[in-house]
Amino acid sequence: MNLSFTAEEEAFRDDIRAFIRDRLPAAIREKVDNGLPLSREEHVLWQRTLHERGWGAPNWPKQFGGADWTPVQQYIFEQECAAGGAPRPIPFGLKMVAPVLIAFGSTAQQQRFLPKILSGEHWWCQGYSEPGAGSDLASLSMRAERDGDCYIVTGQKTWNTYGHYADWIFCLVRTAATEKPQRGISFLLIDMRAPGITVRPIETMDGVHEVNEIWFDGVRVPVDNLVGDENQGWTYAKFLLSHERANTGLGMIKRELQRLEHIASVERKNGRPLIDDPRFAARMAEIEIELMALEITNLRVLSAEAERRAPGPEVSLLKIKGTEIHQSITELTIEALGAYALPLTAEAVGPAYAHGLTAHYLNMRKVSIYAGSNEIQRNLIAQMLLRL
Repeated sequence: MNLSFTAEEEAFRDDIRAFIRDRLPAAIREKVDNGLPLSREEHVLWQRTLHERGWGAPNWPKQFGGADWTPVQQYIFEQECAAGGAPRPIPFGLKMVAPVLIAFGSTAQQQRFLPKILSGEHWWCQGYSEPGAGSDLASLSMRAERDGDCYIVTGQKTWNTYGHYADWIFCLVRTAATEKPQRGISFLLIDMRAPGITVRPIETMDGVHEVNEIWFDGVRVPVDNLVGDENQGWTYAKFLLSHERANTGLGMIKRELQRLEHIASVERKNGRPLIDDPRFAARMAEIEIELMALEITNLRVLSAEAERRAPGPEVSLLKIKGTEIHQSITELTIEALGAYALPLTAEAVGPAYAHGLTAHYLNMRKVSIYAGSNEIQRNLIAQMLLRL
């Protein structure tokens, strides 16, 4: 694989870099660079800014308003956004439900939902996990019973990210009791303003309200909001999860590694910069080597997407290694901070580079669990490669 960029690709990189420099608000850049949370309004503002430039959906086909960029262009865009302090797009609309609608949705659903995802008008969230159905997602029990031209939805979803911001939620629901549970699941689009929906916050160990539990009490959902065929939702769910797992956040991981390198260069041990400690430097080098391997695997997955091929076991590899590397960086960062890592809040005393990093470390404990735990990913790799 030739990793050198062509002259056209270098010009594309310069265009992206200049746009981020000129159009990204300084307040958003400062928050991103310091690992501080953004508001819904700040996320939406940046999405609309990208959309106005025609860059709102790098991987969508042009017929749906996307940029339809090559894998290399998508890679360059992500790297430059991360390096320039731009926020990562919220994936639930752009990178999760939108590909499902493009592949399996009706023309009416595509025309209704895709433009508002692209413009940032609609904020989406995911309704997969339930109290008794996490990694074993096929055991979900939230019911959707047909009543004329509607489904009556009753049940609970949990560990829902940003549901308190969302306009819409895409849900897996049980529409039939079958011997094989996967065959009785359907994929529904539900308006979060519908009567009977209650969102309750879950405060995580970092002290942040990011996730929720959502209750559905006899919620009426039009049959027109069923994606694809009834009882075939498991097929669409697997397709969506392949996109979620491929969303490694490589640029963000690189940015956090650069922040660690800066901290290690200013924090001192025995009178010398921490980066000069052989043991610490060796651990950083190991992370950098693994990150290079992750980068090449990521390009392979992007190439498959560009050719409209279904991702293979590489997606699970990305999920495993991406989350492990991310967690390793946050662990090493906490070690480098020493006593500055003790306070939890972003208003903690100490140098600015230490603020909020302990909360971020705690938050990153989740990444090896969501989108199918890493243990599940290893099982999937074995099934795909060894045909177990």
